[in-house]
Amino acid sequence: MAHQPLAERLRPQSLEDYIGQRHLVGENGVFRRFIASGSVPSFILWGPPGVGKTTLAKIVASALDRPFYTLSAVTSGVKEVREVIEKAQKQHLFNTRPAFLFIDEIHRFNKSQQDSLLGAVEQGVITLIGATTENPSFEVISPLLSRCQVYVLKPMDDAELSTLLDRAINSDEELKSRNVDVRQTEALFRFSGGDARKLLNILDIIIGATEGNIIIDDERVTEALQQNIALYDKSGEQHYDVISAFIKSVRGSDPNAAIYYLARMLAGGEEPRFIARRLVILASEDIGLANPNALLLANACFDTVHKIGMPEARITLAETTIYLATSPKSNTAYNAINAALRFVEHDTTNRPVPLHLRNAPTRLMSDMGYGANYKYAHDYNGGFVVQEFLPEGLSGHRFYTPNTQNAQEAKIAERIHALWGSKYDG
Repeated sequence: MAHQPLAERLRPQSLEDYIGQRHLVGENGVFRRFIASGSVPSFILWGPPGVGKTTLAKIVASALDRPFYTLSAVTSGVKEVREVIEKAQKQHLFNTRPAFLFIDEIHRFNKSQQDSLLGAVEQGVITLIGATTENPSFEVISPLLSRCQVYVLKPMDDAELSTLLDRAINSDEELKSRNVDVRQTEALFRFSGGDARKLLNILDIIIGATEGNIIIDDERVTEALQQNIALYDKSGEQHYDVISAFIKSVRGSDPNAAIYYLARMLAGGEEPRFIARRLVILASEDIGLANPNALLLANACFDTVHKIGMPEARITLAETTIYLATSPKSNTAYNAINAALRFVEHDTTNRPVPLHLRNAPTRLMSDMGYGANYKYAHDYNGGFVVQEFLPEGLSGHRFYTPNTQNAQEAKIAERIHALWGSKYDG
């Protein structure tokens, strides 16, 4: 059906069509054993969006030909749960196997809603299948969690996304009629971030924006997903010119120009708290680690301006302006967070946090290896021990580069090298 989203048109109907999660659905996977034996415990599927949680639940129910009820934790309450349980009880009288109750986003159910499931699960009236993007150790009550197996689903890797893309192009009637030419996939897979549904939705967007034959390459995918940000003009252009000149004068280490523009703003009735906020930003963005005391003074200025107001606040603003303007400058913290954000925004593969860095407050998490082999720094000489903190594939990646031209960061650079050797020198 052409009017259906591509993700719905391509939803797998059997394990043979299911892509990914080989640890669960492979030749010796637990879900194949479920279907072969017909014996299925209540279970919870935990994983990020778009990895096939709902599809897997439907495949199991369909293969075993059992009633399948679906509730969304977003829109359903205790009343809806009880109604489904009543229907399942009536059917259970005529069926030897219990019905499946699939609850999407089960982590959104509160305690009373989860409590309402307990009796039916214990008595075998229903086989519960929960789907969640959140850690069930925290979001599912212990009595219910203890009655469910937990299976972890992983984001799709590029090979699995490639298989999905090939299947879409070669099996979907609409795509076959459009002569899709795949030339590049880097952007498509990157924006998909291991999410099958997202990949298919991106294809839908490109289909809708293209007439005739479809070419898939990095440029077209990026263009199709760009968000057009509406630009708008505000009154008081001079207001923005003066604050811009003030900021650039402080950044440029000219205290006389900075004080001049400060005076113009105050004389023009500018809100002193607005100026104080800008000084706090300047202290972090432009002075940063070259003089960490600048941020302390800017915060004190911000508090003082709130407490005393004008006209006395002009003195505090002037003192802080001169201090910031005459301080050594460094934007390394600013650059570091921007570099990290750019990386994260384009690296949408949901890299797992290394297991040894994860906390393990529950038995489930401990059994899964959370926190294993973590080295507590304070147990070692100097409060430091070499271990990997970045996710797999990012070891040695540097986001922060000290500015060694100022004394404060030269010391920081020396310490980083003393601790890590050449790891972050590149």
